[in-house]
Amino acid sequence: MSTKEQRIPGPDHPITVTPSTDHIVVRVDGSVVADTRASLSLKEASYPVVHYIPRKDVDMTLLERTDHHTYCPYKGDCSYYSIPSAGERGTNAVWTYEHPYDAVVAIKDHLAFYGSRVDAIEVTPG
Repeated sequence: MSTKEQRIPGPDHPITVTPSTDHIVVRVDGSVVADTRASLSLKEASYPVVHYIPRKDVDMTLLERTDHHTYCPYKGDCSYYSIPSAGERGTNAVWTYEHPYDAVVAIKDHLAFYGSRVDAIEVTPG
């Protein structure tokens, strides 16, 4: 049995999670999949900012859980959802850390979307 390496964000790999007042709408195949003014912005090292949307602001009836999982040593185990109405492009289009590590615990009960797998992620500054 292997043990997963857990890393703590720091100067060499910073991660910040901050509340956002931006209005974020995610659209797929003519439907609004998510609509929120209560997202979290996660900035990790030199990667682009990722908007994590509260699960309560996502139409979960449009998503389907998959068996796909990944691991991030800074955030923990990651689970995925597909968006069936997007066809093959929507496969594993949404990810979530259901039991994130303490350093990013704020993203628990939030989902993030791959911009290339949805029709639009509209961000209007709040």
